[in-house]
Amino acid sequence: MGLLRLFIAVEIPHGIRQAIHDKATAVLQRTVGPLVRFVPPENMHLTLKFLGDVSPSSVELLTRMLRAEADSLRPFDMRISGLGSFPSLKRARVIYIGIQAEAGLEALHRGVESASRRLGYESEERPFSPHLTVGRVRQDVTVSDQQRIRSALEGLRIDSLGTARVDSVHLFKSDLKPSGSVYTKLFAAPFKS
Repeated sequence: MGLLRLFIAVEIPHGIRQAIHDKATAVLQRTVGPLVRFVPPENMHLTLKFLGDVSPSSVELLTRMLRAEADSLRPFDMRISGLGSFPSLKRARVIYIGIQAEAGLEALHRGVESASRRLGYESEERPFSPHLTVGRVRQDVTVSDQQRIRSALEGLRIDSLGTARVDSVHLFKSDLKPSGSVYTKLFAAPFKS
């Protein structure tokens, strides 16, 4: 068996994913459709750590690590609201919905990052910026396309889309297909109640 492309993430409830699609993705598709590759609602998640290509023999070690991290955490809530883009509004490459959470999310991320580092995975150099990717701007856009995307983002106000209860952390496999990525949950580690 070949290498598995893995990441650690928090699942987003179906109702919030649908609200994101209805209030952001569908509106943007009508205004900047062909310029952006949109994420299907079923693929929306909060990535905590991208592990990359991993040997299947490492999956058990990763599940033990996630179980240990989950045992040290309590459930918490995160609010889903706001629309933004990386690296900036002027040069949008990634369009996202923001996440605001209490210290629980930071503790979860810090724990996953630290445990992953102990297992030999490289640390992320960029600061953690919790978000849900809505779409990725195509590589070949022109300056006028970028201005069109910027205008669409500036004209779309996204208030609260709901609150999600985080009570577990997940290990996912990503398979890259011509039609887009397909994510499969390999393991779920529930927090202590």
